[in-house]
Formats: sequence, structure tokens, C-alpha cells
Amino acid sequence: MVGVPGLSGRWERLEPRRPRARMLRQVLHAGLRSSFRALGRFVASHPVFFASAPVLLSVLLGASFSRYRVEDDVEDLLAPKHSLAKIEGNLVDSLFPVNRSKHALYSDLQTPGRYGRVIVTTRKGSVLDPLHLDTILKLHRKIYQMQVTVPATGFNFNYSFSYLCLPDDKNICIIDDIIRAMEEIQSARSSNRSLPIIRYPITRLADGRQAYIGHQLGGVQGWGAGGTVRGPGAGAKGEGVRSARALQLTYYLQARGGLMDRVASQWEKAFCAELQHFATGHPKLGLYPSTSSSLRTDFQFSSVLAHRPLLASLGVCSVLAVLCCSMRDCVRSKPWLGLLALLSITLSGLTAAGILNLTGATYNSTYLGIPFIMLGHGLFGSFEMLSSWRRTREDQHVKERVAGVFEDVMLRFSGSTALHLTTLGLAASPLTNMEAVRLFCRTAALAVTVGYVYALSFYSSCLVFTGYLETGYRHGCFCRRVPKPERLGSKPAWYRCLMYTRYQDETHGHAPEPPPHPHAHTPNSSLMHAHPHMANHGHEANPAHPHAHVPAPAPPEPPPHPQDSHLFLGCVRRCYGDWITNTYVKPFVVLLYLVYISFGLMGFLQVTQGSDPSALVAMDTATVLYARAQQRYFSSYSPVIGFYIYESAPYWNTSVQRDLLEYAKGFQRISWLESYLNYLSERNQSTSQSRENFTHTLRHSFLREAQFAHFADDIIFAERGQGEEPDVAASRVFLVAKTTENKREEMSVLLDTLRRLSLTSRVRFLVFNPSFVYLDRYAAAVSSPLRHSLLAVLFLLGLSSLAVVEPLVSVWLGLTLLSVQFGVLGFMTLWGVELDCMSVLCLISALGHSADCSGPLLCGFASGRGESRTRWVRVALERHGVPSLQTLVCYGAALVPVGCIRSNLTHTLFRCLALAAGCSALHTLAFLPTLLTFLPPSKARGHRPGGEGLRQEVECVEMNDSTRVVDQITTV
Repeated sequence: MVGVPGLSGRWERLEPRRPRARMLRQVLHAGLRSSFRALGRFVASHPVFFASAPVLLSVLLGASFSRYRVEDDVEDLLAPKHSLAKIEGNLVDSLFPVNRSKHALYSDLQTPGRYGRVIVTTRKGSVLDPLHLDTILKLHRKIYQMQVTVPATGFNFNYSFSYLCLPDDKNICIIDDIIRAMEEIQSARSSNRSLPIIRYPITRLADGRQAYIGHQLGGVQGWGAGGTVRGPGAGAKGEGVRSARALQLTYYLQARGGLMDRVASQWEKAFCAELQHFATGHPKLGLYPSTSSSLRTDFQFSSVLAHRPLLASLGVCSVLAVLCCSMRDCVRSKPWLGLLALLSITLSGLTAAGILNLTGATYNSTYLGIPFIMLGHGLFGSFEMLSSWRRTREDQHVKERVAGVFEDVMLRFSGSTALHLTTLGLAASPLTNMEAVRLFCRTAALAVTVGYVYALSFYSSCLVFTGYLETGYRHGCFCRRVPKPERLGSKPAWYRCLMYTRYQDETHGHAPEPPPHPHAHTPNSSLMHAHPHMANHGHEANPAHPHAHVPAPAPPEPPPHPQDSHLFLGCVRRCYGDWITNTYVKPFVVLLYLVYISFGLMGFLQVTQGSDPSALVAMDTATVLYARAQQRYFSSYSPVIGFYIYESAPYWNTSVQRDLLEYAKGFQRISWLESYLNYLSERNQSTSQSRENFTHTLRHSFLREAQFAHFADDIIFAERGQGEEPDVAASRVFLVAKTTENKREEMSVLLDTLRRLSLTSRVRFLVFNPSFVYLDRYAAAVSSPLRHSLLAVLFLLGLSSLAVVEPLVSVWLGLTLLSVQFGVLGFMTLWGVELDCMSVLCLISALGHSADCSGPLLCGFASGRGESRTRWVRVALERHGVPSLQTLVCYGAALVPVGCIRSNLTHTLFRCLALAAGCSALHTLAFLPTLLTFLPPSKARGHRPGGEGLRQEVECVEMNDSTRVVDQITTV
């Protein structure tokens, strides 16, 4: 049999005919592996080109950072792109321009246009106390008289608030009504008159006009019945204000073009500087400023804060990557490959950024998560290639070893890359309604693609160079040739420790070897590449086999294998593999999985949406401090809701009047219709009149009264014809709802309720506030990319199982992805993370990360054939669990500095990515190794009666001596 052709270096199995589907998978699988083997041989033949081309390309594209641009429109990023609220906003703007109505349509963070806003609080006492009241009015005058200088057309012009302010119909600057009320109090006090009473939340000014001040006074204590004092925020309509802890002032600006917009931007900066200077001189007051650009600036400030922590992450990851690639054997140690793996990831990121710059893309702070997607995927591929390299035969040429690595690893690495691109690509499609999610996934998909190409080219060429160093027995770190043992014995101890290695004749020159342990490791790659179930195990004596070979007495213990000097591999092989598959450990692992599912379900049932943009900005910034003051002092009332009747309605009809009053019941309201009906009742006129009389009295009597003249901005008249009274074509009413601490959730419920009411009402109306663009269908817009990506991955796994992957591998991988996603979603809720765009981005990336970790383990286990599940679980842990463990260690350490950044966005990023890494590690290193020992796929072969089902195997065992390789054919 020694002379039988075609058996050298291969083995054949005589088996029954297999199903056609399995044959198709084997043919495609073999074809892909052969293609990757040829690609690996080609890369190994031209290592200089594949090492230098990516570096040159990265340098050239990195020069495009002169085109670096930051996204300015935060609303476009964080609000659903297509929503009913935006359509309603366009309709409202066509009737009543929102930019001119922003003083009436109050909203905390989403007021349109340019403005400056400040919340003034007192350390002690009330803002209405004489001392504080005078100080606040002094601050108001300073802001009103403040001037900014902006160079234009070669001249310097000074612009004050009176020039930039938003004017009313009398061309007078619009200021808050609380300022007028405070000026009235100050004037009365100076002239020794009785002080006017400020009522809350709607007060009456000196000119008789009613004004809503619920968003201008906060922390209000009112006088109750019989002179009792009500608690903060307990004011009722028309109730006198006893004290107030906070006051809010807003200064609305107009931007009529590019120059005026620049002037308004400069005014906002001067506004913040003036408030900061004023606060230092008045320590008894607390000032919390906010401008129209605060949200954008503070949102992008997270990227600035992340510069040093990201460098620290790179440094920590570099140290751990070097340690993970190092071994006791100085020749087979590859510390430089750890650094080169990070260099490959860095170069791919630089290339992707250059492509984005050249295409005119913009950057935002959500892109901070992209380096970690690249890091996890890139390190996974690098450690898998290094692990496969250590399993190749050392007597082979470097080109053949690299070709074997490509044949063994690249099919799995390409599959995991395809999963990444599927999840990210579908989330980047037009189906995604959130612009931040779409841009992030598009950029991440580009980065993963470039990283995959660089792993095939740059990192593989680096593996070739280190392979030549190993072949020449040069030190893995210093590249110095290691002397042979006879010369090394005369050196000092530290030198012998530094130059420790085992030459090939030491490793393979011991014969005969005892029968290997069931999970012993043999570095024969040709067997592994032909049929993985015989790789790394050699010949195993089976006592149940009738023709089992009886071993001779055991010879002396052979020296340890050189690869055992790797820390992680030695621990997994000698300790962890036996421990996790122990019969007494398995029940505890199953119990741990049940606990995992229980806590995940507990968190899953408590998932909440996070539509507040202030939760995505840096901490200790103006936006966060302002939002906290808002929540503390001004959370009693909702933003002002505009109730718009956009079609002509019979307002003179009693039933229509009754319906409109019923809709507004329960709200604090500023309503022209209610005031007009009260006006008619006070004059003993009927509210049910003809159209002509109703409209005539409205135009010529009601709107000409001084206290009602401002209602003219809320009514649009349409001419009917010569001599006829015009119709009320459209009108609006302002409503404010009483709220609790969960203001945004209540606003979302209120919006849905009013919309359902508009569908059944006889009067066609809609409701709008600028903040509705963030609330409308936010949960659906955020969660839909995750659902689409998960369904796409499951579909891809099902489709690939028909041709490339074993069906049970696809089933196991799909269940693992679902389990990891379920756990991450549940635990992040228990950790206080809401479902916003940043957490959804992390959940999408977690699909690919969990596939990176668990996919190779499942493929390695399913490819084995034998009688023991436990044996193949141990083998899969040695081959693929160790690279996953190395990746998770480096990845987790790189996340630690990110958790120290003072930013809400990076805290969400850190928590979600850390949970994704932790859940993936639990499944890869604990749950799957335990469950696979007693769940399908089965490893037992079919046995015929009488033992006839035992198959004969022909194995080629290659024995190596000091001069040549001899093929010895052994029949088992």
C-alpha cells in the first residue's frame, strides 16, 4: 500500500452515498477553500506589494482631511426623517409661519430659528423678592443693550438685540410677558402703589391682556383658599403667586440671510459670555444658559472629549494584543503581529475616512462606535489567522503555510464579514427612517469592507514576513537568529531565557510516541485541511473497536509541544476544556443560562424609548445643565401645543362651539374663541348668531379692543365677495397640558390621543409643536433598523445553509444571535439605557460581533466526525475559542477608557458594547460548549448489526526525521 498513488499527504474514507444537498455543499465548500488557498499562495508570492499598497493608499486618502466637515443639523440626525409631524409642521408653517410664532409655540430644546435662553434660579428666597427682581431686570437690560461686532464688506458694524430681535406687528421687539409683569411690580414699588398680583399660570397684564407664564416662572408656590400656601408647582388657574424659585427668559432673534445668521451666531456666543460674567458677580443667582446652537455644539463635543480616551484605548489594546500573540518560545512568538493587526485596522479606518471626505460626507458623534466595530472584527480575523498558522506544519514552505491559513480561515472570516455587511447594509438602506442610524451603518459598512480587504492584503503579507523569520529561527521580537542549544548552554541565564526555543529536530525527533490523548494536538495541517475531524488528533486507539491496536508499554514522557507555551491555549487545553465539559459543571451552566434568560426577560419587558436629544450630549455642558433645571422647575406643564383649524368651519354654530370648547377642556389655554364667546356674553349678546353678524362683531369690535388685539395673529380671514363679510379660513388656539415628571411619554400619548380625535371630529384640525418631530413614531423609527437587520441575518443564514453551511450550524448560529440580542437588550434596560439611536446602533453591531465569536466554534464542532461530542467541543475550544477569548480580552480592555468619558453618548456606547462583548463571551465560552455536548448535531455514526457498520479508514501519517519526510500508510 506504500506505493499506492494519490494517498501521500491525504486520506480517504469509504462511506455510503450522501444526499445531493450535502454533496453540493461539499463541492461549493471545496471550491471556495481552493480559491482562498490560491489567493493565499498569490499573496505570499508578492508580500512586498500587498504590504506597501495599503500603506500608500491610506496616506494618499488621509490627505483629504482638509475636507473634513461636521454635521450641523441635529434635528435631521436625531428625528425620524419621514413623519406625520413634519408634514403637519409644513402645513402649519404655510398658514402661520412657525419662525414668527416661536415665542408663542414654546418648546424646551427644539425651538426653531435663533434664540438665547436663560433660567435664573435663587440660592435662597424667591426670584420675585425685591433684591432678586431688581438684579434680574438689570440682567435683562444688559442683554438688551449688548452689542456684537461682525466685520462685513470691509467695515465693522455693531449689532444690538433691538436690531436682531423678532418684532411684533408694531415693529417692537417681542420679549417675555414676565418681564412686563416684573417691570410693573418694580414701578409700583418705586411709586409706593399697591403691587399688582401675578397669577399662575395665566396672568393679566396692565393693558388687560391675558398672558401664559407657566414656562416663565418655575417652582411656584401659590396662595390657596383662605390664605393657605400651596406647594411648589401646585398653582391653579388664576391663583396668586406667593414665591417662585426660578425664572426663564427667552430672547428670540431673526435671521434674514447669511450675514444676519452669522451675526445671530455671534450674538449667541456673546450672550453666553455675558451670562457667565454676570454669574461671577452675583453668586446668589444661578444662571443656566441655552441657545439654538447649544444642542449641536454639545452633541459634537463628545467627539472632542473622546480624543485622549481613544488613544488610551489604542495603547491598552496594543499592549494586550502583543501579549496575546506572544509565547514562551521566542521563535514561534509573534508579538509584532499584534501591533501590525492594530496597524491594519488603523490604516483601514484612515482609508474609509478618506473616502468619506472625498465624497462630501459629514461627521457626527455617533461615529465614535465605528472604530470598535472595526476593532472587534479585525482582531477576530487576525487571531484566527495566527491560530491557524500555529496549526500548520513547520517543515512546509512559508507560501504553503500561508495558503493553508487562507484555506482554513478565510471562508469563515468572509462569512462573518458578509453578516456584518448584511446587517449594516440593510440598516443603511432607505428603509431606515432615522438619519443618524442610516449614516452610521453606511460608514461602518464601508469601514468593515476596507478592513476585510486590508486583512487579506496587509496583515497577510505581514504574516508572510514573520513566517520567514520563524523559518530562519530568528527571534520573534528582535529578529536576531537564535543559537542552537549546544551554543546556548554557555550563555547567561537571562540570555537563555530570552532566547528559549525548540528546534525542529527536538520537536519531532522522539519516536515512538504513545497513543495521543483524545484531545491531544498535532500540528499536521494537511490532515486538517483534508478532513477536519482527523486533524490534530492523529490515531486514537478505540477500545470498543474489534481490531483496535493494543499499544506497547508507554515510553518515557515526551517533551511538551512548542505551542503549549502559549498561555491561553495551554489553559484551555489543560484546564478549561476539561472543566466546562465536566458532567458536574453542566447543570450549573444550564442554570446560569436560565438565570441569563430570566434577567433578560425582566429587562425586555421594561424597555423604554429615549427620544430626548439631551441624553446624547456631553455631560456638564450647557444643554445638560439647562435640561436638569428645566426638569426640576418647569416640568409641571407641557410645551405649548398649537391647535390649528386649517379649514373654514361654522364657528357661529352652537354645536361647533361646544365641540371646540370640549376639545380644549382640561388644558390651560389661550383661545380667541373662548375669549370672544365670553366677550359676547359680557355684552348680553347671543353666541349663536348668523355668519355675517358673528364675523362682523369679531372683526370690528372684538379684535379692536386693546386686550384682544393680539388675537388677530391667530385668525386668517378669506374674502368672499364684494360687500360680504369674509370667512374665518383658518385659526389657532394654544393649549398647555398639566404633566408630571415623565413629560415626554405623556406628550407622546397626548399627541396620539389628539390625532385620533381629529379623525372623528367634524372640525378639521391638527396639533403641532416643534418637539413633536422627535416624538412622532420615534419608537418605530428607532427599532425598525434592528428588526430589519436581524431578519436579514436569519434569511442569509437560511439561504447559505442550502449551499455552503451545514443547516444545523445556521440554526445554532441564528439561535445564538437571537439569544445575545435578547440578553443585551434586557440587560441594557436594567443598566439604565434607553432605546435611542445610539443603543440601536450598538445592538446592530452586536449581531456581527456575536457571529464573529460563536460562528467559528460552531463550524469547528459541526465539521468533526466521531463518537464523542465532548472531544469535539474541546477541539473547537482549542482552535476557535482561544482566538475569540483573545479578541474579547483586547476588545474589553479597549472599551474601559471610553467608559470614563464624561458624555451621555459614550456612556450608552460603553454599556451596550460591553454587554454585547460579555454576552458573546458567555455564549462562546460557556453556554455553547455545554449545550453542544448533549444537543444536535450528533457525532455518532450508524452501526450495522454485528459491528459491520464500522467503516474502514485509510490514513496517511507523515513521519518526519532529520533528513526527509517519509509517507507511511497505516490501515486502522
